[in-house]
Amino acid sequence: MLRFALVGCGRIAKRHGELLGLGKISNAKLVAVCDIDKIKAKALADRFSVPWYESYDEMMTKESIDVVSVLTESGNHARHVVSLAKYGKHIVVEKPMALTLDDADMMIRACDSHGCRLFVIKQNRFNVPVVKLREALEAGRFGKLVLGTVRVRWCRRQDYYEQDSWRGTWAMDGGVLTNQASHHVDLLEWMMGDAVSVFAKSTTALVNIEAEDTAIVVIKFKNGALGIIEATTAARPKDLEGSLSILGEHGSVEIGGFAVNKILHWGFEKQLDSDKEVIEKFSENPPNVYGFGHQAYYEHVVDSIRNNKKQLIDGLEGRRSLELISAIYESIETGKEVFLRFTPVKCKLGHPHE
Repeated sequence: MLRFALVGCGRIAKRHGELLGLGKISNAKLVAVCDIDKIKAKALADRFSVPWYESYDEMMTKESIDVVSVLTESGNHARHVVSLAKYGKHIVVEKPMALTLDDADMMIRACDSHGCRLFVIKQNRFNVPVVKLREALEAGRFGKLVLGTVRVRWCRRQDYYEQDSWRGTWAMDGGVLTNQASHHVDLLEWMMGDAVSVFAKSTTALVNIEAEDTAIVVIKFKNGALGIIEATTAARPKDLEGSLSILGEHGSVEIGGFAVNKILHWGFEKQLDSDKEVIEKFSENPPNVYGFGHQAYYEHVVDSIRNNKKQLIDGLEGRRSLELISAIYESIETGKEVFLRFTPVKCKLGHPHE
């Protein structure tokens, strides 16, 4: 039985708490929570009948813990992971793993040097339709890849950003690309392969925040395919979609729904008997915007640790999509095509607003 603790008791912690604290993950249980806001910490702790702490150092010293889930503000992930790594316990960190590449590298080094594994949460990789798409891709059913597209058309109004002072800031959060669309950017790169270059434009259309609420990106991939990212939290009056389309010489797949959770199109020149079942069997609507993936993700974490298996998304894999997002922000600031690998110069992400 792996004993989990949560650091950070904000909005996403409720989801993690329900899975670990209500026995929904085999061989895992919640044993403690921590937040500098003791009202939030106590509320979450009371719900799952576990102790709460304002200091994670005190929690790590007093409790017997195997894995720590870091669910704090994006801009604090690096500091907290590096500080927790010294206890030698495995660490799960919410997306994005960090806001700067230097911070991501620091996290990877800290976990490596203290012998703890770093798991970066990309739960949409575990959505059933996404799994089926990945299987078709690995089986070579698409042939030459031509075009990959993600669309995130969600609604986040001013009151969402005003829930916490860090939301929408460059230093602690970033905009739609780093927050809401980071999963979709990860999925696109996972399916299409490494990016060679990006060109992007953004705007802050309907809310008062430092970072962007709307962006469009054109990507060129190493394999010659092109990609498009369309991301906005300015859809009104409600969420429209979180979708992923992959087009190749021998077939096309589109996964839609509001959380990359529903197969809208599944067509290949060479049909298999199993294709008829895919749309009916493997299209599921998750109960909320986080999708079903968190449960599958935690099951993967437990399996990886207990059976000493390689994890799907380690620090290096988490860094990969952060590098792409950083390049996108660099392009937005310079107005130029940015080629990877690169060193950020103008990218505002992870830096205080001037």
